[in-house]
Amino acid sequence: MISDKRIFPTQESLAESLANYICEMINSQAVNNGFFTIALSGGKTPDLLFSVLGNKYNDKDLWKNVRFFWVDERCVPPEDEESNFRKAHDLFFGKTGIDKGKIFRIRGENDPVPEAERYSEVISENTTHKRGLPSFSLILLGLGEDGHTASIFPGKEILFRSGRICDVSVHPVTGQKRITLTGPVLNNAENVFFLASGINKAVMVKKILKGDESETRLPASYINPVDGNLIWYLDSNAACLL
Repeated sequence: MISDKRIFPTQESLAESLANYICEMINSQAVNNGFFTIALSGGKTPDLLFSVLGNKYNDKDLWKNVRFFWVDERCVPPEDEESNFRKAHDLFFGKTGIDKGKIFRIRGENDPVPEAERYSEVISENTTHKRGLPSFSLILLGLGEDGHTASIFPGKEILFRSGRICDVSVHPVTGQKRITLTGPVLNNAENVFFLASGINKAVMVKKILKGDESETRLPASYINPVDGNLIWYLDSNAACLL
């Protein structure tokens, strides 16, 4: 694993730099005539990234070799305000004319257990594989204030030992069901980027990046790509305690 931190003065400069770098990665992959597979997350910082992509990188030809997936999704319909798909569609996909056949959403409106199985099959059929598991070109992750990432919450670290591609998770406070990629798939990607911004993330960023090994490990600390790159994209507020 190659690990790195990239710190930016503002959320906006973080999103601008990340958008440009993602497009460079896609162009590099296109030289080899291969598909670039990316798993998206929801949240404030990803939403800002989607806005930049939708406004400044909306030439659909740029995205012709990209297949889009989701790290996790709430069990809600796609038009629901809480839907991760809806935010990506409204801010990004809807402005680009990207082929809908290359956008593989989690159907949050379906029964979550069979949907997790269906989505696992979709991923398996549309990504490359390493070590017997799907291997995404890039996975974008957020960081919760409680240390969760994807929809793997504290106390559910068993999902980092799951034999499944996707599984069902439950939010510990709201009881809302979610569908999430499991830890082995997250750690099998070529590139994993954590996105964190805002002063409210500073304490957790410090715990994950400089934590005492004697402390109880939080889900985000289990992200450790087997042989990929791990990069933290932080704004100055999120990084202020490092």
